[in-house]
Amino acid sequence: MTPAFQPAIPVLRIFDVAMARAFYVDFLGMSWDWEHRFEPDLPVFAQVSRGGLTLFLSEHVGDGTPGTKLILRMTGLDAFQAELLGKGNRHARPGIEDRPWGWRDMEVVDPFGNRLVFSEEKETA
Repeated sequence: MTPAFQPAIPVLRIFDVAMARAFYVDFLGMSWDWEHRFEPDLPVFAQVSRGGLTLFLSEHVGDGTPGTKLILRMTGLDAFQAELLGKGNRHARPGIEDRPWGWRDMEVVDPFGNRLVFSEEKETA
């Protein structure tokens, strides 16, 4: 059988579940799919998703490094930006930048320093 790869699922380090929910669910519009703890007072490991994007969020030491940068390929970047700006978040008013390598990027930083770069290929004339 020939190897076949599926989309990667990054693990992002978080430090506060309530802040993570506010950012990923309330601001980015993702679903909080599930969470796991080995005991009620131990760190959480959770999954969030939206469309074809899935991310793992972890409070566990050693799972991810704060400040990680992700490039998240997508379509509909202008509509997504308008959605985010419409929420009036005091801490995030993302702009879109044209890149010379043929992509348009919108960077959003989560409360834990992780940098999510939503990236759409420029249309060619």
